[in-house]
Parts: sequence; C-alpha cells; structure tokens
Amino acid sequence: MEPITFKDLQLSKSMEKGIEDLGFEEPTPIQSQSIPYIMEGRDVIGQAQTGTGKTAAFGIPALEMIEQDLGRVQVLVLCPTRELANQVADELNKLARYKDIKILPVYGGQSIDRQIRALRKGAQVVIGTPGRILDHIERRTLDIGHVSMVVLDEADEMLDMGFREDIELILNNVPTTRQTILFSATMPGPIMKLTKRYQRDPQLVKTVHKKLTVPNVEQSYFEVKPHAKPEILFRLIDIYDVKSSLVFCNTKRGVDQLVEKLKSRGYLADGLHGDMKQQQRERVMANFRKGDIETLVATDVAARGIDVENIEVVFNYDVPQDEESYVHRIGRTGRAGKQGLAFTFVSGKELYKLKSIQRYTKVNITRKKVPSRSDAEDFKANLLSQKVKDTIDQGHLGKYAHWVETLLEEDYNSIDIAAGLVKLMLSEDNK
Repeated sequence: MEPITFKDLQLSKSMEKGIEDLGFEEPTPIQSQSIPYIMEGRDVIGQAQTGTGKTAAFGIPALEMIEQDLGRVQVLVLCPTRELANQVADELNKLARYKDIKILPVYGGQSIDRQIRALRKGAQVVIGTPGRILDHIERRTLDIGHVSMVVLDEADEMLDMGFREDIELILNNVPTTRQTILFSATMPGPIMKLTKRYQRDPQLVKTVHKKLTVPNVEQSYFEVKPHAKPEILFRLIDIYDVKSSLVFCNTKRGVDQLVEKLKSRGYLADGLHGDMKQQQRERVMANFRKGDIETLVATDVAARGIDVENIEVVFNYDVPQDEESYVHRIGRTGRAGKQGLAFTFVSGKELYKLKSIQRYTKVNITRKKVPSRSDAEDFKANLLSQKVKDTIDQGHLGKYAHWVETLLEEDYNSIDIAAGLVKLMLSEDNK
C-alpha cells in the first residue's frame, strides 16, 4: 500500500482539528500503513516498537467509527500497565477533543468503586489492564455487548506479564463480529497463536526499526512548565550566546506564536511551517543561511531539507511524537565533525515519552537544572565584561573618557559609574 497523508483519509472535521492540535502533520510509517486497513474494517497485526505513533494508528480509526449517540462501550483497548493505559487515554482524549466521546481508563491500584461509578455514567471507549477489565466484566459493571473493536496494545508484553488467560477470557466474551487489532514489538509463537484463534484474515503491517544514533550531539532535557517555555528558551539562547539555532514546535500555530514572542524580545527569529508558500520558505532559509535569522522555529515537515552546517543548538520546544522524529531533529546540529547541543523541554507526563526515546535510541539524555533569571543576568554581565575589555584594548576612548571625568567631578566614584552603566545596559537587554 502506498504511503498516505491525513488528508487522503477523508476524516471528519472534528478529527482533523484534533490531529492538527496534536501537531501530526503527516502519518508515521505505522500510521500510514495500518490506518487505511483498520478504517476498511480489517483485522490488523501491527509490528511496531513503542514510540512509533501506534496509539494514533489505532486511535484515529477507532474514534472515527464510534457512534456518538450510542452511550455504550464500543471500543476496548487492553494495555499491559496502568502507565500505558493512562498514556493511551490521554492521547485519545486529545484526538477526540472536538468529538462528544467519553474515554475511560480502568486499572488495578485505583478505587474500583470510583471506576464503577464512572462506568455507570457511560463511556464509549474503555482502556485498561486485562485483570481489571476482566474483573469489571465478571462483576457485570462493564457491558461489552456492543463492542465492535478490541485493541491489544503491546501484546507481547501482556503475555510476558502472564495475562494470556485473562486476554482469552475477554476475547471469548466480546461479540464475534468485532474487529480485532493487535500491536506488538515482537511476534513470538504465543502471539501468532492468539492471532490465528481470534483474528479473521488479519493484515500484517510491519515497520523496520532502525538503529538511530547522533554521535556528535550532547543531549539534555529541562523539566519546564508549559507557560514557562518561552522564558527558558530566551535564557538558554542568552546563556549559551547562540548565534544559530533551530527550534522545533509540533504545530503550525505553535511556530507562529513562538516567533512572535521571540521577535518581541528582540531576537532575530522567523518560522517555517506547512502553510507557507514555497517562495516564503526559500526566503526564510536564505536569511537563515546568511545569519540574518539566528533562531529558526519550524515544524518537522517544514524542516525537511534543511542542511545548514553551523547550527549550534537544536531546541525540542515540544517533545516529538516518535523517536525517529527526535533523531531527525537533533541530527541538524553537530554537522561536519563539530560538537552540537540538543535541548528538550519536557512537561509532566511527557517524561514517559522522553524515556521511551532514550530506550530505543540507546542514548543518555541528561537532566539539566533550569537556568534562573539570575544565571542569565550573570552570563550577560560576564559577556559584557569581556566586550568592555576588548573595547579598552582597541583604544580610541578619548571623548568617552571625558564624559566619565565629568561624572567624577560631580563626586561619583569610578566603580559606581561603571556599575550604573552595566545596570543600564543589562536592563536595556531585558526590555
């Protein structure tokens, strides 16, 4: 099957808006290959690692097929851990932001009474660990009589954790007319037995996981609250005295908003995203290569083809949706044998996504302390100090020395005069 774009799928307007909000400009390989088959109603076996965008691969078609007027459970997603169940629920809620769909995660370790109350209120998508879902089925607090799709997410891990019997009991109780989707990183014998028994003529979709390395890039992350991201970006650009950087945002709207903030602070910045005409993009890139733009803000798709050797730092202002995008991003720095820097801003549960990136790229991304306003001011003061020394060494200070002498005659000492000038210059920079 040929690779597809999200526009090819003829999705509902509400789903298109949800996808755009998440920053998915085009499908990942697993999404491109599996979504058309799932939307056709086919059973699918997807072989893909964590971090390749597989949640949206089953989530988009699952949410599109939901009958919103029917307040019964129509989609059941089985996950090996409560952490994954929560991550899947979070992403599906974001995708379904403009739809009237209730999504509920259920798992052990959380009050079952609270889950029962939530189930009674109605949910169309239930995501959970096999043991807790089976518990609800046996208590008759989860009605699975209207389930039209079952998803086994990370099936190999569920089997490794001893959930096989629970999974089979669940599959034996859902309607036989259901669509069954299975995702697994590996395809051992027990998985193949499950597919033969519980799937009808499944389509196998496989993505090859490449070894991804970027040897010349020092990689770090900062835990940053979303509202603080712009200020931390400004500080890092100042502290590292960055003259050429690439900043990645997940959405076109995010690019436009950040460029506006950077320009308002006096940074030489511009943006690149999919809504721009080719002529505009070429002009922006020409200015970036010349150094007229020091900070280029871009989405993943718009950044394709950027080949500028002197990019000092790549900022992942937003965490990318999969590890391959992460590696493509940071590979823009550290070119031609030079050492590059890559900084990633992480908020809340995005730390799980970053750990997944670390696991599959086999790279250590170190945590760094968020620089304070005082750190930025100290750096600027040191930079100014060096500039002052260079200016003194160059000479030609005659008339400037005369102005200082005038102040000295007014009973101001030289230290106070110098300190006043430093304060004035630094405060001008911070306007």
